[in-house]
Amino acid sequence: MCISDEQQVCLFITGPLKATIEVFCIVVIFSIAFAYIEAAVVVYLREIFHPGGFTFPLTTFGLDPRWKRLLLTEIGREAATLVLIFTGSWLFGKNRRQRFAYFMTIFAVWDIFYYVWLKVLLDWPSSIMDWDILFLIPDTWASAVLYPVLVSITMLIFAAVILYRDAHGRTIKVTRSGWLVFIIAGIIVVVSFCTPGSHVTQPDFESYFYWPLFAAGLVLAVGMFIKCLLKSKPGQQEKISTI
Repeated sequence: MCISDEQQVCLFITGPLKATIEVFCIVVIFSIAFAYIEAAVVVYLREIFHPGGFTFPLTTFGLDPRWKRLLLTEIGREAATLVLIFTGSWLFGKNRRQRFAYFMTIFAVWDIFYYVWLKVLLDWPSSIMDWDILFLIPDTWASAVLYPVLVSITMLIFAAVILYRDAHGRTIKVTRSGWLVFIIAGIIVVVSFCTPGSHVTQPDFESYFYWPLFAAGLVLAVGMFIKCLLKSKPGQQEKISTI
């Protein structure tokens, strides 16, 4: 009996993979809506603090008396955002691997569509190289829009691979040293964002972003992920954890 290409596709995505795809789509929709909420808040903040336009260097960043009064509120909002992302990933996932993957999915889609919605609402950024204040915890993060988007795309790819393999019962094995490498890579990327964050009011703010440092962190994470992927063979006996 001949099976059509469409039937083959249907057979391929049945079972756990089909359920994973359905949940993944729901997570993406949730993240896109969440990104709109974030973008809407930023529209209000820019109207309050940057009525003449949001351009770098931010000569009045942190100097407006209202900013000092609202700083803790904004930091609290960012912390609450992380709690919501964590809570959503916990509810969507059924095990540690899925929850980790959905955390990366929510964060990545939320971050990417945050800029999509700002483009719709404010026609900003005009270029992928426009600078933005990314985060305020534990210090000010800043860079061109391109770089956080690259991180988010990477996280989204990681998440998709983890979920696909989880649906087929094939986990990705990570040693303790592997986790250490991932942590170091993350710290490098964060440092590359925080370094220019304290200089956003200066004319030469761009010179404080060291893209080779950022690239080193990102490449280190990607390289470690690929290494873990290639070494995740059935029956491998090591002191490992799985994602």
